[in-house]
Amino acid sequence: MKFIDEKIKEDKKIQITDLINSFISEMKPLEDEIYIMTDFCTKAYYIEVHLKAEELILKSTIDVPIDPDEQGEYRANREIVEDHTAFLKMKEDAKIGRTFSNIIAEYNLEFKEDKPIKIIGGQHRFTAIQEALVNKINHYHEIKIFFNLDSKQRLDIQLISNTNISVSPDLLDRMFETVSGPDLRNWCQKVGFLEPNQDFADKKQKTNQITVRMARSFILSYYEGRKYKNDKFEDIEPIPIIASTGGYDEAWEKLKKDKTIWKNENMIDAAKSYYQLHKNQVEYFQIKQKKNLDFAYKALNYSIMSAWAYTAGVLEDNKIRLNRHFDLMNSNQIDPLNASVLSKGRHKTDPQNYRGLGTRTDKKERGRLTELFYLQAENGKGINKTIVDIAIQQYHVKLANFALKEAKSKLI
Repeated sequence: MKFIDEKIKEDKKIQITDLINSFISEMKPLEDEIYIMTDFCTKAYYIEVHLKAEELILKSTIDVPIDPDEQGEYRANREIVEDHTAFLKMKEDAKIGRTFSNIIAEYNLEFKEDKPIKIIGGQHRFTAIQEALVNKINHYHEIKIFFNLDSKQRLDIQLISNTNISVSPDLLDRMFETVSGPDLRNWCQKVGFLEPNQDFADKKQKTNQITVRMARSFILSYYEGRKYKNDKFEDIEPIPIIASTGGYDEAWEKLKKDKTIWKNENMIDAAKSYYQLHKNQVEYFQIKQKKNLDFAYKALNYSIMSAWAYTAGVLEDNKIRLNRHFDLMNSNQIDPLNASVLSKGRHKTDPQNYRGLGTRTDKKERGRLTELFYLQAENGKGINKTIVDIAIQQYHVKLANFALKEAKSKLI
């Protein structure tokens, strides 16, 4: 056994050596000589060895938490994509003797001790090996094993192991948010965006399970609208926020430093109302109409969600209009968002391939929808063709007025 890093401290060397000796004794790798490598970016120590499939499967798990100490019920890995053609081919190859490499794991005896090898990267390859073993295909496979990781090193390895072209940015958002703490998830479970004990989706899809990005967008937009609650709406260019994804979001990190946001009862009420709007929208198309199911999840469109939250923030102190805004969820004569009418809403400047209001995520789309929700809150009669047309026209008139004021200011 040899350390590549000759500068390793003696106490750390003893810890790593003890763990590797335990691993060797338990797992019986193919290699007689073990080199202990160092990731000099994080100072994490690892070895690369070959394990027999039966030993690997017996002592490994892909059910790995991001934060085993504080949030052990929430997972690091993305879901297995059972029907992906590459995975199906991988399983077939494994059954005829394919050997695999680039499986990333941590050897950790502190949680789930019966399965000390925690598979962090390569869960599809691991599953293919597992299924092949049922057919008595028992070959050696290469695995990279980390030892004695701290929380920062563990997160770094989990992120790197899940970063490739097929990984959704939503999974990375979920991992970052989990490591930063449970506040956002707890809040979403409280308001109904997530079921009790449910985690965020690892990619956006047509289900009730929302992503981290969606939750962040709702909160960021609510607080953005709240900035203007004492201003005349005619003087505001509404720009709801859609959160960044797959990396650091400066606006979100800045906002959540204010721990009072999780106790903001006004925003909690807004979120609960929006969840009910979404629920009623889904029920209308799944139960009452049973057609145009694409409209069922219209409320989970980023532009619609952020514009609705922004409007709720603007109206926070105007209880009469705010209640009308919330009551949109009770528009039972039609689907609450009247998705078919939204799909026909357009402006003369829109391109031919524009598919109607609530189908894009650009600033213009969000601004138009905010005008729509604000206008609907004036009379509370729901969404119809007339109000959609007026809202779109009003938004473009407002932009023209802003441009005119700016031009005039340059004459002074």
